[in-house]
Amino acid sequence: MAPDTPAELLQLTYRADLDLLVGRWTHEPDPALLPAAYQQLARAAEASNCRYWLQDIRRRVVNDPAITRWLLTEFMPNMARRLGGVRVAYLTSPALLAHIMAAPEFKSVEHYAGKPYQVNFFGDEGAAVAWLFGV
Repeated sequence: MAPDTPAELLQLTYRADLDLLVGRWTHEPDPALLPAAYQQLARAAEASNCRYWLQDIRRRVVNDPAITRWLLTEFMPNMARRLGGVRVAYLTSPALLAHIMAAPEFKSVEHYAGKPYQVNFFGDEGAAVAWLFGV
C-alpha cells in the first residue's frame, strides 16, 4: 500500500548552502492528496523564505490537468506574491516529460518571462539547478 499522507508523499529538504528547497515526490499520488502536499511545500518555503525550488517528480507517471491548472492559476501566483517571486525546476522522467509537453495546456519556459513565477522541466538535476540560479 502506498503512503498517503503529505509528509510520506513529499520529502522536503532545505539546502541552506544553496538557498534551495528540494522536494522529492515518493510515488504517484491520488490527485486529491496533491493540494495538501503543496501546502506542506508552501509552509517549508515560507519558513525558509526560499524562492528556488527543485521538485523531483521522476517517480510520478501522470500529470493531472486539474491540479496543473490550480498550480498555475492559484498556487504559484499566490506563492510568488508571498515570497517575492518563485522559480521552480521540475526534474522528470523522460516518459513524464513527454506526457507533460504533449498536453494542450503545456507552456514553455518562454511563457513565464516577466511573470513573478517561472516553471521549467528537466531530465538532468545539474541542468535544473543551473537554470534555477541562472548559471
